[in-house]
Amino acid sequence: MQRTLDATKTAQAVFPDWHRTEAVDELSEDEFDDLPFGAIRLDAGGVVTHYNGAEAKISGRQKGDVIGRNFFTEVAPCTDVQSFAGRFREGVEREDLNHVFPYTFDVEMRPTEVWIRLYYSKNRRTAWVFVVRLKTEEERQ
Repeated sequence: MQRTLDATKTAQAVFPDWHRTEAVDELSEDEFDDLPFGAIRLDAGGVVTHYNGAEAKISGRQKGDVIGRNFFTEVAPCTDVQSFAGRFREGVEREDLNHVFPYTFDVEMRPTEVWIRLYYSKNRRTAWVFVVRLKTEEERQ
């Protein structure tokens, strides 16, 4: 998959219903839970405040296991690196965050290749981590 610096074009190509990421704050709990991609809302400190059903399937972790915990240090410590947590912190500080990039989750789970979108919501003053899992070689066959 070709990498691009244009977050919106990449989001359009990678995320099903990508436009819903722009309006995620307006979704009901049921609509949020039914998104076809993982969605995690974090407060400014990186603590998980919302976690949807698709992300529970991707990660194998239930909502109750992650809500209220720091995403970068407790839930997915493999993300506590500049390319992920650093982007998050810088974007939250600027209140301007819109990065799309490939990543591999590999802590307490089988390595899972994903596309990530970090997005800052000025409406709620919170950040979002959107996750689309890439199909494995076996699933593509």
